[in-house]
Amino acid sequence: MGTDLAQDRAVELREPRRDELDEWYDSLLRAFGGMPESAEERDAWLAVLETERAIGAFDGDACVGTAGAYSFRLTVPGGGTVRAAGVTMVSVAATHRRRGVLTSMMRRQLDAVRSWGWPLAVLTASEPDIYGRFGYGAATFHVNTEVDTARVRLSVPPGTDDVRLRYAAPADVLDACEELYTRRVPERPGMLARLPGWERLQLLDPEAGRDGASPLQCVVAERAGEFVGYARFRVKPEWETAGPKGTVVLEDMEAADPAAHAAVWRFLFDIDLTSTLTARGRPVDEPWLRMVSDVRRCRLTLRDSLYVRLVDVGAALETRTYQAPVDVVFEVEDAFCPWNAGRWRLTGDTKGAVCSRTGDAADLALTVRELGAAYLGGVSLASLAGAGRVRELRSGALAEASVGFGAAVAPWLPHGF
Repeated sequence: MGTDLAQDRAVELREPRRDELDEWYDSLLRAFGGMPESAEERDAWLAVLETERAIGAFDGDACVGTAGAYSFRLTVPGGGTVRAAGVTMVSVAATHRRRGVLTSMMRRQLDAVRSWGWPLAVLTASEPDIYGRFGYGAATFHVNTEVDTARVRLSVPPGTDDVRLRYAAPADVLDACEELYTRRVPERPGMLARLPGWERLQLLDPEAGRDGASPLQCVVAERAGEFVGYARFRVKPEWETAGPKGTVVLEDMEAADPAAHAAVWRFLFDIDLTSTLTARGRPVDEPWLRMVSDVRRCRLTLRDSLYVRLVDVGAALETRTYQAPVDVVFEVEDAFCPWNAGRWRLTGDTKGAVCSRTGDAADLALTVRELGAAYLGGVSLASLAGAGRVRELRSGALAEASVGFGAAVAPWLPHGF
């Protein structure tokens, strides 16, 4: 399909030249409020930018729109990974809103993803209502928490006391932390196999982003000399008349097993001179939530995270497995990528799947947005049907597909991009 702008022929879409990248990046920052970034942050993000996949919208010499894509591999139910375009850095200048710039960039980008042979595109949305019209569905969620650690206690599993913790400079243990993260990637749908250079982004520590907290700290967990977990965090000291009331701010953590997981969380709960632990972007089924004495005092809030767009319906549905046998015909509506529209028969189980075009009668009718939402197993087709977003055309098909599409653990995006 074409990539010309429907409403503003003066605006040109093209890959930004190397000498235009600073202007391209400045345009992005301005669209997100204009707050300056440190040279460290800018250099780190530009270092991982795949310029050959970047799009700039130019009105003459002025950059008025940006978009990019990372070449990720995304874990899917069953533990396999699939090529996915990590859509990022999308912006349109306030001077050029409602002129077709965003739609044209999305059109050009999805055409490109299809030409690369990648079945999926994924993104995180600054505003959730923007991307549904382009076929993206909210597929993963996370929890943010603010734990009253003065009142909440953890009940830890056997073996927790065998784990030893020590402080380490974050940079000194970066390779060990990244190796553990890599081992964890196949265990949960939604996790990203990071590309070389991405591990350095985990150490970005601009003072402007600390909100009065300490520089980044790190503690590592070991058992019998084996590296089994880590946490990167900050401490924000605060005092009142009655004494200390500091806050621990968790940035990132991983653990290899239940005992290591419990040991790291117990440490975070027990840091001296603090009475609050805050964490953002944690899995909705993370084990520590089953260890707390009072979940109400953890002040949990749920938030949407990763949005999934099936660029090739057949290939995408074939790359994952299904936790129960499925044999279902979908009638798919996809106005933005019409090559997906029509009927698809999916047959699969825990060993694999086949999905191909069919002329058979449809069992379920839905848009590609609903398929994206259900793809990683975190949103059930039954719940979407309850919202009127999926129509059952054959009795029993909805229950069969809903069970098959589920996942043993909740999908989770570990970090933004």
